[in-house]
Amino acid sequence: MNSLKDYPVGLQEVMAAEKVVRPFLKETNLSFYQGLSDLIGAEVFVKHENHNIGGSFKIRGGLNLMHHIRSRGITGVITFSTGNHGISVALAAKTFGIKATVVVPTGNNPAKNAMIQGYGARLIEQGQSFEEASTIVNQMSKDEGLYFVHAANEPHLINGVGTEFLEIIRDLPSMDAVILPIGAGSELSAATVVLKAINPKIEIIAVQAEQSQAAYLSWHSGGIVQHSNRTFAGGFATGSGYALPFGIYKDSLSDFVLLSESEIEAGMVNSLRYTRNLAEGAGAAPIQAAIKIRDKLQGKKVVLQMSGGNAELPNLKRAMEEVDFK
Repeated sequence: MNSLKDYPVGLQEVMAAEKVVRPFLKETNLSFYQGLSDLIGAEVFVKHENHNIGGSFKIRGGLNLMHHIRSRGITGVITFSTGNHGISVALAAKTFGIKATVVVPTGNNPAKNAMIQGYGARLIEQGQSFEEASTIVNQMSKDEGLYFVHAANEPHLINGVGTEFLEIIRDLPSMDAVILPIGAGSELSAATVVLKAINPKIEIIAVQAEQSQAAYLSWHSGGIVQHSNRTFAGGFATGSGYALPFGIYKDSLSDFVLLSESEIEAGMVNSLRYTRNLAEGAGAAPIQAAIKIRDKLQGKKVVLQMSGGNAELPNLKRAMEEVDFK
């Protein structure tokens, strides 16, 4: 029997994953925003993955993976996360009757911790970062016989996440570009698999925090790079590139944008201003990235992906106080 981690990633597999997730998830809105369009000089649409149950795109991958895990008779899983991935694993595991353990860094977003526990998972705080939280996982996996759900190197996660891009291309087949945030890389690789297979001319643009730019440095150098992680935006808070998604997207990006912490905060404010949606730092970053590179987007049909809405209230409060509204 092949390992779950050896499963192929591709358009046909994404289409199969859509049949798995559709009974549990409605299609999320792809909404046109005139104000953003006027500001950027393009036709701007936002894909509202923040409207998913669990508050982010990651539930798509979680549901697809747990479907396949249950088919193997596996009864328990463990993962590490700064939040949205852990929420997805907890919720999807509960949906399929599987026990879940989620390891998070010490001092992690309390709202996300509460959601993880609210969906029935065992929560363990360990280490000071995404990578340090992972140190306990391998040993617990062996000791307790749990399947280790990696945040990025999971084909079924990527195929599940790819379902959002099937929705986008059906709703807006004439799209020219999409801007996506990247942490571990499941979403960026899913976009590559779907969009480049259907229309290779679509531009895929990544955005990451300057204070956590491991994926950017990996892409720039052509190989996996580790880098310090000091951003407040949990969706960006990974200190390394990851092999499976990196191998998929590394040669397919048109551009890669880095944002300062203050620019990420501005994205959160602009999300509220122009879309009336609450977005966490990484989820709001595509809006700010589009504003930053608007000279390159003139006249195009651009999709901005709002990956998640699980903002920590102190971060939102700080952003509202510090960002200049003029």
